[in-house]
Amino acid sequence: MILVDLHTHSSCSDGTVPPDKLAKLAHRSGISVVSLTDHDTVDGVPVFTRECRRLGVKSLSGVELSADYPTTMHILGYGFDLAFPELVEVLQDLRDHRERRNLEIIDRLRDVGVELTLDDVLSETHGNVVTRPHVAKAMMKKGYASSISECFQRYLKRGMPGYVSRKRLSPEMCISLIKKAGGVACLAHPIQTSQDPVELRSILKELKALGLWGLECISRHHNSEQIFNYMRLASELELHCTAGSDFHGSNRVGVSMGVPVAEDFLPWARLGISL
Repeated sequence: MILVDLHTHSSCSDGTVPPDKLAKLAHRSGISVVSLTDHDTVDGVPVFTRECRRLGVKSLSGVELSADYPTTMHILGYGFDLAFPELVEVLQDLRDHRERRNLEIIDRLRDVGVELTLDDVLSETHGNVVTRPHVAKAMMKKGYASSISECFQRYLKRGMPGYVSRKRLSPEMCISLIKKAGGVACLAHPIQTSQDPVELRSILKELKALGLWGLECISRHHNSEQIFNYMRLASELELHCTAGSDFHGSNRVGVSMGVPVAEDFLPWARLGISL
């Protein structure tokens, strides 16, 4: 058995650990293969992979893209070219839209008596992507709520006064972009996409026709029964099982890095990994 983690986040998106320190944490945790999969950005990947290499930890380029879908659909990409021009362009466009969205969130919160500035929010970030947890932390610092969860429940989740939808790519575009950049695409935490097994099977068949390569079967989001069912479904649909913690540092309490799997769990060579 080895420890792997193909789903982690750094302070470059909505995690709390800087990329270099995340690599150090992976090393201390005894992880053999790790991927940094920040939301809509690869800014932290070069530092992360460089530090992993120095420490002797195998690493994969990674990203997590939010697909435009009625429920939550996140597509993980692995092993792609960070400098692929179309990928760089699309990620920059998503970032630009996030910046406009953040200003609109602040305006909407001000309308309901929450006085925040963009500088208040930026002071909570260590990277280039500002996310709603950063807004929540700024609100907590000013005493508008006692926890990130309360901020979301009262102000930031869908239907609340501070919610503003963000730009999302179609599932087809997410998968196509990752493939064209030389990587493979996997559906993250399928429990968030559908809790109906029949519906999920149909969704996965459609995604596979678009080029989906894998399914995140082993996740901190799934219980043991769900993991078993997802692995069986992946086998039936000829998708590769992947495993990740969805580590966010202190933004997701109780979630540690590393998932134990068999050494031949994945065709590592396809991902450019030699164990």
